[in-house]
Amino acid sequence: MSVRQSLLAILDRGDCYGSQLRAEYERRTGARVNVGQVYTTLERLERDGLVESGGVDDEARVLWRPTEAGRAEARSWLSAASLPEGRDEVALKIALAVTLPGADVDAILSAQRAAVREALAEVAGEVADAVPAAIVRMARRARLEADLRWLDEVEELTAAAEPFALLDERPRRGRPVRSGG
Repeated sequence: MSVRQSLLAILDRGDCYGSQLRAEYERRTGARVNVGQVYTTLERLERDGLVESGGVDDEARVLWRPTEAGRAEARSWLSAASLPEGRDEVALKIALAVTLPGADVDAILSAQRAAVREALAEVAGEVADAVPAAIVRMARRARLEADLRWLDEVEELTAAAEPFALLDERPRRGRPVRSGG
């Protein structure tokens, strides 16, 4: 989840100062965020014209509020579907290991499975005291359970995989040797 868009969505409800935003984020999601990240994000949002200073409160804390562009971005983000982004580091590591002579793919899968089971045990031990935290906990549990099923499938798939050597044919492009000067 984007901290940036989350903070904008919270600010759309009313002006807040940095520590208040952090507390609201944690209260609403059950996830922790570093207060330094909140302030850095606010600075970037201000730079990008999505928030502005709303003055100060009675204790001289800077209040932040979204600009119209910030409100539009928050509402757009909330209404759009979200899919996992970026590289799947675990899948890439296993895919690479399958191709490398000497890599112990079974040990990698075993270690990953143990880590997922440990994370599942932690999630099972958590108590959600509010609906938002329960939603986050349930999503984490479902993803971890799916990870275990995926690891079982990968284990079957990799059983017959054979590592392979580097290609003899090299790409024509490459970084030239630096001169010694």
